[in-house]
Amino acid sequence: IRSRLSVLVYLMLCLLPCVSAKKMRWCTVSHPEQRKCAELAKALVVVLPPASVNAFGRLSCIHASSVTDCINRANRADLVTLDAGDVYSALKEFDLTAVAKEIYSDGSCVLSVAVVRNSSLAMRSLSGLRSCHSGFRWTAGWSLPLGFLLSRNYLSWSKERPLTQEVSSFFNASCVPGSAAMAPHLCALCQGQKSYIRQKNDHCEMSHSEPFYNSHGALRCLSSGAGDVAFVDHLALETIESNERDNLRLLCTDGTQAPLSHYNACHLGRGPGAAVVTRMSVRKVARKFLHTLQMLFGHKGRERHRFQLFNSSPFGERDLLFKDATAELAALPDGADVNQVLGLGYIALLKSLGHEGSTLEDSVVRWCCISHKEQIKCEQWALSIQSDPLVCVRAASMRHCVEKIKRDEVDAVSLDATHVFIAGKCGLVPVVTEYYAEVLPSIVGVAVSKRSSRSIAMGNLAGRRSCHGHMYSPAGWLLPHAHTLSRELNSSSATCDPNQVYSDVFWKGCLPGSEGNLCKVCLGGTGEATTKRCTDNHNERYYGNMGALRCLVGDPGGKNYGDIAFLEQHNLKDNILSLASSGWAEGWASSDFELLCGDGRRAPLSEWEGCNLGVIPPNTVMTRPVLTGRVHDFLMKSQVSMHSQFKLFESQHYGESDLLFKDATRCFVRTSHMDCRAILGEEFYNRVEAAFNCTQSDILQFCSQDMCSPV
Repeated sequence: IRSRLSVLVYLMLCLLPCVSAKKMRWCTVSHPEQRKCAELAKALVVVLPPASVNAFGRLSCIHASSVTDCINRANRADLVTLDAGDVYSALKEFDLTAVAKEIYSDGSCVLSVAVVRNSSLAMRSLSGLRSCHSGFRWTAGWSLPLGFLLSRNYLSWSKERPLTQEVSSFFNASCVPGSAAMAPHLCALCQGQKSYIRQKNDHCEMSHSEPFYNSHGALRCLSSGAGDVAFVDHLALETIESNERDNLRLLCTDGTQAPLSHYNACHLGRGPGAAVVTRMSVRKVARKFLHTLQMLFGHKGRERHRFQLFNSSPFGERDLLFKDATAELAALPDGADVNQVLGLGYIALLKSLGHEGSTLEDSVVRWCCISHKEQIKCEQWALSIQSDPLVCVRAASMRHCVEKIKRDEVDAVSLDATHVFIAGKCGLVPVVTEYYAEVLPSIVGVAVSKRSSRSIAMGNLAGRRSCHGHMYSPAGWLLPHAHTLSRELNSSSATCDPNQVYSDVFWKGCLPGSEGNLCKVCLGGTGEATTKRCTDNHNERYYGNMGALRCLVGDPGGKNYGDIAFLEQHNLKDNILSLASSGWAEGWASSDFELLCGDGRRAPLSEWEGCNLGVIPPNTVMTRPVLTGRVHDFLMKSQVSMHSQFKLFESQHYGESDLLFKDATRCFVRTSHMDCRAILGEEFYNRVEAAFNCTQSDILQFCSQDMCSPV
């Protein structure tokens, strides 16, 4: 077996390009890491036959003073393993490339946890305490915990001064290894040797020579009594001695504490793990080199009795070269960009924390608009406010807004309840919920038909023409399919996919954002809002509650109409009145329409409380976690400083309804302390989750691709 392995390795290495004949140089950041690297180099020489060593080149270990020094030494070293925060800097600022990700037992993610010794502490009471962090701008020790503190407004940051200054004011003292150059005030608790000679200075450096460096060092900072709280990754918790575990607790986001073993439910966020980076010119050789190391010395390596790649205990430290918790290295595809390596949500977090320095975007709020008329109203809003500048950014649909927020192309949007579910799955969080006061006790979905169409009732809708607000709308897409639309097809039990139900039951219809027969009744847009029919925004004249009503009465020429409309009840009577005032259709009154009840009855519009398809939670403004405080303050200023000539919650002036926000809104209610499930309610949340479990959705696929998972 040994000889066959050698032949295999030899054949593989002979295929390497000529550049592989030089040494591969690994950058180390401490004497223990240098020793482990040197032992790895020796093991390679012993294991590989002379011809293979000559073809592949030997491993050389380059000792640097810190991780930052390794990144800066890109031309003097070839490989180094970096925390995701440093990977971002290496790829964006130094034009390096990632060639492999560390994979742990539960995937490629790390969870950020806050560990304390004091049983009386809570997340909201950390101000004025002493903090220990694994590393400056590191995922678990810096970015995720600060993102959480900012999202809950426990930590305030106006961006008028650097975030590091806000952190140093928030905590009484800290040790944040790697912050010495930019924020020496965050190094007060660090224990490394101080020296004016750079090569001899270990204080607050990202090196194992700093005792409080990395997650294990931050835990050491806590256990020594230097700090009150340690922000570390969950992998480090497994290395805590059993006699010490009972003295430590995790701080949970809900204000409680939990045992160390509960990190899956009690953490501050999830982010990408470490990756190996190299220069673009040697990426192919580096990738094959790492493959060889793992084949020989990984957990399943044929030569692991000689050297263990993911074990640092023989060298008196932890996480040398790689995290000891690494199960394997997963090669990244050639040409993988920073978004593929780190994920859109994480990159947006880094940008929000000023990872790239201050930009113009830091001083504005970018609002997502989905149509020409929403853009006009948004621009009027921008001209009227007396607060932070507002920029209006166009998107094609609510789904597209969610994607743009995830990509850090816009900051916020108000979404209906179904899209709030989608946004939550995409890592976005609530800021405020629209409040409709006593004027609107609840929003319900209803099925409406013309009074003259006496033969139409729930249960005999097969072959009819349908009008739906838009794809994924609660009243137009989610709620109707749960009712018996056609007794012949028994639609409610045949499938749980709303799209399939509507395609089976209706002859044709208008469901903006759909395709096929469910687009054939749609009209498209005209004038400046000209668009192809069935687009998922107000440019489609049959979009939304107003659009579904227009669809029911037909276009001004009396064509392209539906037999039944699924829409929200709250503004139905106002929309009927606006048919004439907007020039769409004359002569229609509320008495010309009736509700279709689930039991087959028909009822006047006034009886909606007993004849509806279900209750719908209010719209909610969603954003990225770190922006909740800023977006909330912006909205509060907007609603109190509006001039009389601009109405934030009025859309009829623009010839539409519910532009940007529902017209029934009276004010905003802060909900940033709640999750999407709590806002939507258990019953509605379970209903929409069940629908999406059997519905193909491009936006949910997009969101799931950005989750941390094995490559």
